[in-house]
Amino acid sequence: MQSKRVIASCAIRRYVTTLSHKCQQKSLQPTLPLDFCSVSNNDVYSLNRILHDLVKYGSLTSALHLFEEMPKRDVVTWNIMISGYSHYGFPRKSVYLYNKMVSQGIRENSSTFSFILSICANAGLYKEGLEILSRVVVLGFSMNLYIASALVNMYIQMGLTDVAFKVFYDLPKRNLPVWNLVLRGICEAGKPNEFLRLYSDMKLENVEPNGLTFCYLIRGCCIERLIDKGREIHSLVIKTGWLESNIFLANALVDFYSACGILVDTNKAFQSIPPQDVISWNSMVSIYAANNLLHEAVQVLEEMRLWDKHPSAMSFVALLNLSSRRKELLFGKQMHSFVMKLGFDYGNVLIQSALIDMYGKNDDIENSVSVFQSNPIRSLECCNSMMTSLLHLGVPQDVFELFSWMVCENIAFDEVSLSSTIKALSFYSSPSLDSCDLLHCCAIKSGFDFDIMVLCSLIDAYSRSGQIRYSQKIFEVFPSPNIIGFTSIINAYARKGMGCECLGLFEEMIQKGLKPDEVTFLCILLGCNHSGLVVEGKKIFDSMRLHGVFPDRRHYSCMVDLLGRAGLVIEAEELLNHASSAGDSVMWSSLLRSCRIHQNEHVGRRAAKKLMDLEPEDPSVWLQASNFYSEIGEFETAIYIREVAVARKMSRDIGYSLIRVHECH
Repeated sequence: MQSKRVIASCAIRRYVTTLSHKCQQKSLQPTLPLDFCSVSNNDVYSLNRILHDLVKYGSLTSALHLFEEMPKRDVVTWNIMISGYSHYGFPRKSVYLYNKMVSQGIRENSSTFSFILSICANAGLYKEGLEILSRVVVLGFSMNLYIASALVNMYIQMGLTDVAFKVFYDLPKRNLPVWNLVLRGICEAGKPNEFLRLYSDMKLENVEPNGLTFCYLIRGCCIERLIDKGREIHSLVIKTGWLESNIFLANALVDFYSACGILVDTNKAFQSIPPQDVISWNSMVSIYAANNLLHEAVQVLEEMRLWDKHPSAMSFVALLNLSSRRKELLFGKQMHSFVMKLGFDYGNVLIQSALIDMYGKNDDIENSVSVFQSNPIRSLECCNSMMTSLLHLGVPQDVFELFSWMVCENIAFDEVSLSSTIKALSFYSSPSLDSCDLLHCCAIKSGFDFDIMVLCSLIDAYSRSGQIRYSQKIFEVFPSPNIIGFTSIINAYARKGMGCECLGLFEEMIQKGLKPDEVTFLCILLGCNHSGLVVEGKKIFDSMRLHGVFPDRRHYSCMVDLLGRAGLVIEAEELLNHASSAGDSVMWSSLLRSCRIHQNEHVGRRAAKKLMDLEPEDPSVWLQASNFYSEIGEFETAIYIREVAVARKMSRDIGYSLIRVHECH
């Protein structure tokens, strides 16, 4: 017994010294017993205070040593260590400690269950959480307000919103923290109907919201783009006076209006925030950059410098992404210099990745590779950006080599890496089936065989290799087909001339409530074109505006080709004249080719003249026009066109074919 007392006293002295040192670094005074030697081995209260302060000031290892040497522990002791491990990012160790506590016969209190259920919910340890729930019921804690709150949070995280609401509404009392907890969970789950219902019920129960409540309400409106409801909450925020006292709420309003695309109100919300708040400045830079407003983003950046505020890494990422989208290489280089001046270029994975992508999208492959190679740590994000840059520049072989290098260097790839590598196969007109199978097996082995991006890339790769049945099988195993999945399989069918199947999938997609986009319509029109389905193609084209999609030059070009192939050259010409891009030489070339096939002289003459006016320096255009006049018997005109082309010294590049010969040995 005496030896345990000595051990406890030594432990206290040692860890108090550690704690005092940490407190001195933080300029804090530790709250500890004055006479450490007087702390006995049975003084659990004082030891718990020391343990709590060790955890609080970041000495988790010292806290664990003290915990293990304590001769006596109560439930508070265990609670301190359980919450401490979770706070420093070790949720599974928290669960392990909880199970150890139960096995030693220590009975949980309400704080224990509240801690451990929250830990399980936030860490995704749902199985463990449900097992702990049985202890909650057995010990009679199921109606405890704080435990029930943690339980509601776990159910929401699991996606069981109906069960969460039942537990919530069965509570005999619901205070503001509980309402806030449920509102946060529903906002994160993206359930607009439940979110609005909760808000209405909260008002019916006369629960007064605070700044945190309004933050969650604004966030919910932001996620669902509920403009009218968001404006209503904004008015209530002003009326209750929370806007002046809660800076996070003011920033939430900036994010809300920017997400809804109302930049005027976004700027008004920004102007109401004190200039000392650096978060709002960086938010405005990112918002303007996301909306392609280069001048406004740079102006805010300049104002930040006048107020002596430093841009964040996320602001630079947004500006570099803007440079990528707008093909502004000079601006991107200026941002690179700014990043280097502030020291963000070294070791920041997000900025390194954005720089690689910026140079790649601006066709500056040398600088893109230079940034990648200069990075001391070749991270997954940088590798993915390098892959997308190589794909943009049409260098599929280097994508394969980079993926192989990642595997050899034990850099764990993700769905983006794998999808990019599979997409690289699409650069070959007929990728080998062995390559498709190899990457498909890699997807299955790595657990990405149900990722939407990977599956869509596999559908495209298999269809290009001629194995449309494999594309069909992949689409059938989609966990929940979305617009991207349907578009991928429709494109695969269109490539093989299976127009009827494209139309069938389009109807199925509409029945599922999915909204087609411009790419979906283009794939369907291509399928109709390759199958000669003129009537069906016209119906699809006419229905585009009903779905809120306006045809562009690609859709018009496809329809002109479809009508021209069917011999409806007059109708094709009328459609082309009404197109928004009536000056597209590709469409007129397609129309002239159809006129030659179907021997329509009148439309052909107009098409040939229009084509030569649009492309006066293109030798292939003049040759096509010359051949047309030769076919209709106007040889003098054909010779004249060729002489003009020669006089202008037009010449065509010589084409060549490549044939692979499999030799037998």
